[in-house]
Amino acid sequence: MDFDGLSVDQAPPISAPLRFFLTAPLFGVLAGVLILFSDAQTLSNRHSLDAIAIAHAITIGFLSFVMLGALTQMLPVLAGAKIAKVGMVASVSHLLLLFGTLFMIFGLQNAHSALTLAASLFLGSGFLIMIISMLFGLIRVKNITPSVRAMITSLIFAFMIVLIGVHLLLSYGLEKFSELHVLFSNIHSVWAIFGFAGILIIGVAFHILPMFYVAPRFKKFCKQNVVWIISAGLFLWLIFNLYFEEYSIASKVWVALFFWAFATTVYIKLNARRRPVSDVTVWYWKSSAIFMTLGSFAWVINDLYDAKYIVVVSILIGGGFIFSIMSGMLYKIIPFLVWFHLNSKGYMSIPTMNQMIDKRLSKLQFILFIVSIIGFMISFFIPSLLALFAVIFIISMIILEYNIAVPVLIYIKTIKTKPDFDMSMFTMKVES
Repeated sequence: MDFDGLSVDQAPPISAPLRFFLTAPLFGVLAGVLILFSDAQTLSNRHSLDAIAIAHAITIGFLSFVMLGALTQMLPVLAGAKIAKVGMVASVSHLLLLFGTLFMIFGLQNAHSALTLAASLFLGSGFLIMIISMLFGLIRVKNITPSVRAMITSLIFAFMIVLIGVHLLLSYGLEKFSELHVLFSNIHSVWAIFGFAGILIIGVAFHILPMFYVAPRFKKFCKQNVVWIISAGLFLWLIFNLYFEEYSIASKVWVALFFWAFATTVYIKLNARRRPVSDVTVWYWKSSAIFMTLGSFAWVINDLYDAKYIVVVSILIGGGFIFSIMSGMLYKIIPFLVWFHLNSKGYMSIPTMNQMIDKRLSKLQFILFIVSIIGFMISFFIPSLLALFAVIFIISMIILEYNIAVPVLIYIKTIKTKPDFDMSMFTMKVES
């Protein structure tokens, strides 16, 4: 593993990212349960309240929680960006997002205006606290690397989609919808997938793939240009949708082309890594590259069918691409955090990162997850199969929660014992 360029002395307290990571699979379980008891025909309409609630159980409850947890850890370590009072910020934001997501899900499903309005307040506050704190930390960074630039860009997109999301949620709570409601909804979803999550994944990959997988580094052109090219394509897509809707497919081709190129590059680099030992996280990265390739083309082609298959496209990109990478990151980051924090406290007789998670269980979880993603797409055409694949998805999320909880339990058990070495004389003050 290559730790070059990491500011490990600035790592936040382990509780800051872990609270987000441990919550995420629980929302995955909740999403699976909601799918299990939902009607397939209703879910095929992306504008139905059930579909919106379930989509956000996944996008906010799982994906955003993992991304915010990862950023909490990566900004100080990877970018050297100090988040002021990171422990308090993470704790408050986590609670607001936790209750805000639950209020949104049950408020929308039950047409409960008070819950929906409360959700807009909680979610808006929770996201903005984290986003603004992170942006303040990043603008003070002196060494603006491609990864840092991508993080800043993704957080700017996150800031905008949160404002749009709050507006949309208020519309449902007040039952007052503007003429641009559908357009705002489209901007919210496209910028969330490609602008926030997509660009963040690209920026993190610049550093994570060489560090964790000893893969070849990305070319200078890719690191210097891809983020702003994709960003330009997303703003062009917005302009076309506002004024020249008939030409919007051109901007979709632009964005899809570069995400396809990124996915292809990731697949090639993982095959060319210097230590070709395969594990479930490599499988997740490779499968995400395949899903992104299929999803990019499907997103463009879907225009020819009047967006009839947008749910399938969402499953390919949101589930197959983003969800896969977030799951793979959990398997890498959590054992690393436990090992790093215990090691830094003087504990040497501890399991290695590879020993903290049962490989057989992680492989089973991966297989069940991939089967469920493919199954959800099949269920769009054969609705009677939806319940079966919902159960498979629930089981995969339960196993994921167990797998990532085990290293945390190792940390809790170990920290109660006496360390092998007294590291207090080497301890640097870390703001909590």
